[in-house]
Amino acid sequence: MVKQLSTFLGAIAFYTCLPVPQRWLLTFSGIARWAPLVGLAIGGLLGLLDLGLAALSMPVLTRSAIVIAVWVALTGGLHLDGAMDAADGLAVLDPQRRLQVMADSRTGAFGAMAVVIILLLKVAALTDVASDRWLVLMLVAGWGRWGQVVAIVRYPYLKAEGKGAFHKAALRSLWDAAPTLVLLLAFSGLQGWFSPTPLLTAGLTIVGGGAIAFFTGAWFNYQLGGHTGDTYGAVVEWTEALLLCWMTIV
Repeated sequence: MVKQLSTFLGAIAFYTCLPVPQRWLLTFSGIARWAPLVGLAIGGLLGLLDLGLAALSMPVLTRSAIVIAVWVALTGGLHLDGAMDAADGLAVLDPQRRLQVMADSRTGAFGAMAVVIILLLKVAALTDVASDRWLVLMLVAGWGRWGQVVAIVRYPYLKAEGKGAFHKAALRSLWDAAPTLVLLLAFSGLQGWFSPTPLLTAGLTIVGGGAIAFFTGAWFNYQLGGHTGDTYGAVVEWTEALLLCWMTIV
């Protein structure tokens, strides 16, 4: 129990900018299995912020933009940085040079465009979500990180070293993604509970969340023949953006 708690605290310290006291015992091996739960927590905090701004009668577009900005701040841009590097790498026609370009800390034109597209999609889609925005934020952040866990488990890691290598070393089976999947299914069912069409809404949320999370990781694997720490981050960001768009339909 103590080890599980220290790993969860390690996940909070690694994946967010939330303050974690230095005296607390932190374990970083295996933190990726906690990432979806961290996502749910991030979404919950964003939901509270959104409710507070709504209580102040702030217009929905401005509110959505602030929520997305705080979202980036809470994660320190960790996943967004990966999405930028992945976009720059995939823009290179020579497959042999892609990893080298992704390792370059400088942001290229395609990385900048990817960030603009992701943030625009998120702001626009969140603006169009009319109800239960707090729950939508939790689901989107949770499913995005579940997609990361699946990518870590299913696909090879392309570097001998790197910021994502220790994730791959700690997770070996899809069973590592099962506990948080159950939690996401429960929250998706809650989304249906608040809807006039519970089964349809819950079903569309589950199918959309699971499919987008799974196929985003599969697409990066198809393009690169595996994953890196940058593509793990890209999976999170693109899953969040695309799922938010999907939720405007749901």
